[in-house]
Amino acid sequence: MESETTVNQSLPEIHGSVGIAQQSLWKRLFAFSGPAYLVSVGYMDPGNWATDLEGGAKFGYQLLWVLVLSNLMAILLQTLSARLGIVSQRDLAQACRETYPRPISWMLWILCEIAIAACDLAEVLGAAIALNLLFHLPLLAGVLLTAFDTLLVLWFTHLGIRVIESVVLSLVLVIASCFLVEIWWAQPVFGQVLRGVIPVLDSRNLYIAIGILGATVMPHNLYLHSALVQTRRIGASDQEKQTACRFNLIDSSIALNGALLVNAAILVLAGSVFFRRGIEVTEIQQAQVLLAPLLGAGAAGIVFAIALLCSGQSSTLTGTLAGQIVMEGFLNFRMSLPLRRLLTRSAAILPAAVTVYLAGDKGTFQLLILSQVILSLQLPFAVVPLIHFTSDRQRMGQFVNARWVQVLSWCTALVIIVLNIWLTYDVLTDWLTITFPYRSLVLSIVFAVLAAVAALLIWITLQPLFPAGARTLSPPLVPLPQAIVKPLPEVTYHKILIPLDHTYIDRFAVRYAAALAKDPQATLYLLHVEQDVTSQIYGPLASTAEVAAGQAYLQEIASELAEQGFGVETVVRYNRKATDAIIRYAQELNPDLIVMGAHGHKGLKDIIFGTTINAVRHRVNMPLMIVRDRG
Repeated sequence: MESETTVNQSLPEIHGSVGIAQQSLWKRLFAFSGPAYLVSVGYMDPGNWATDLEGGAKFGYQLLWVLVLSNLMAILLQTLSARLGIVSQRDLAQACRETYPRPISWMLWILCEIAIAACDLAEVLGAAIALNLLFHLPLLAGVLLTAFDTLLVLWFTHLGIRVIESVVLSLVLVIASCFLVEIWWAQPVFGQVLRGVIPVLDSRNLYIAIGILGATVMPHNLYLHSALVQTRRIGASDQEKQTACRFNLIDSSIALNGALLVNAAILVLAGSVFFRRGIEVTEIQQAQVLLAPLLGAGAAGIVFAIALLCSGQSSTLTGTLAGQIVMEGFLNFRMSLPLRRLLTRSAAILPAAVTVYLAGDKGTFQLLILSQVILSLQLPFAVVPLIHFTSDRQRMGQFVNARWVQVLSWCTALVIIVLNIWLTYDVLTDWLTITFPYRSLVLSIVFAVLAAVAALLIWITLQPLFPAGARTLSPPLVPLPQAIVKPLPEVTYHKILIPLDHTYIDRFAVRYAAALAKDPQATLYLLHVEQDVTSQIYGPLASTAEVAAGQAYLQEIASELAEQGFGVETVVRYNRKATDAIIRYAQELNPDLIVMGAHGHKGLKDIIFGTTINAVRHRVNMPLMIVRDRG
């Protein structure tokens, strides 16, 4: 069993960065507003457009009730997510890692990464389609071009959470304005629209209904919201937490109902324009092209495309944040945002590019629908843990879910699970009636995966009923504030290794190492690696001027340190690669600390002049101190 592991803060760059101490009610409401708007972006991304357009074009207003039901579910679940983050100061991923055995946490993480990749896939396709509509850029080129929006995301993340929230809110307002104009032009019959709120579900519209559900209640948004609420500087008292919960409920209700209006507008637009005329929409581009002549407004198609582009770009920002949260929370592992964004975007671009190349424009629309169904299938694995955690009095204290909230929450989870089982049964029934290449192998793999996924869902559902010893195998997580205030043991360095490279930076490394050698028995080991050809051939027998100069240099530093009372040993190694020599000697010596001087090379210089420090720190298991010239 590992020792205690400290929990890092969710999104540490922006954690607690927004003050909420304003006295005015409206100013406090404004201070708390923001997290739910970032979350709401996921409820109106290009994946929603695909499901809403197909649902409206095929079934008119018949599936409007699915949007309303999904939105009510979303408000309930996002409120629970916000409460978890506010009260426990944990995001949902951290809570899972704290509660479940490591293998379970890893499986949940993998499923969540698949969901994020599916969401990112929708954003890639949406942005590429919008570029095609606005600038006639080939779809494949648009897909590849979306890789560069990574730079946009990284630039915004350095400006602070309030700037990100403002940008996203501006994009949302553009999307909403565009669809208000479209609805005005379409002039739907609102009596028929209201009848769409009455539930009607059968095998014909099940696939689209579940796609709408998956596109609306998105699993990664539950992880995202529980972290974003912690960007507010909330106090530790129950009263302050209660206030934060109340304001976040208001924030969630306003933002998600706004997202409902956008989704409803898309479905109503498709029902009014396409279903009424018996036109089947098989791709988003087709919708844009048909809107202009059918609505009699030349700008209709352009307005539609602008809204689609804003939708994709706003979703990109929140998707990156969600990816960072789940990786850090589940694995306690931080990855640089550029690399994180590169990996998730690559996972989305590859299937999108292949689909566009092989299946053309129509394939992208079906891929968008499939991405939303994948999100729906992953949803129970976020919802069930969330309900368990917020219903746990030990974790939530007085903020534990009331009985009626638990009943509503489990009814929501049951609806999601039953619909997913129904969909899975329908799809498998179809597969069993058709013949395709490698049918037996494919079906064997599919059934094995489904069995594993079902077992995982059953395990996390029944986990609170297990004996205490069987519930978790992971090391306990200790909140960061507690870890800081605990008394720390005094650290004493007896052997300090200082690799020298015969440059000015050596003096800084030696100075810091000497300052840490407080114990009278401490010894400083000065290491220099001779890399010239003669030294590699003859080793200690080499007697070139360069070798002699190096030995004199070492002796001079050693003499100065000895005069000041430090224990010193000089070591010379002979190797073409300084990194290998340093690592080998460190493994022999097993020092308490390694102190290395850094020249501050970055980017191209780092590639040209070498990355000795990086290579060393990844291959030694002792503390490494890096010293820079402070100018």
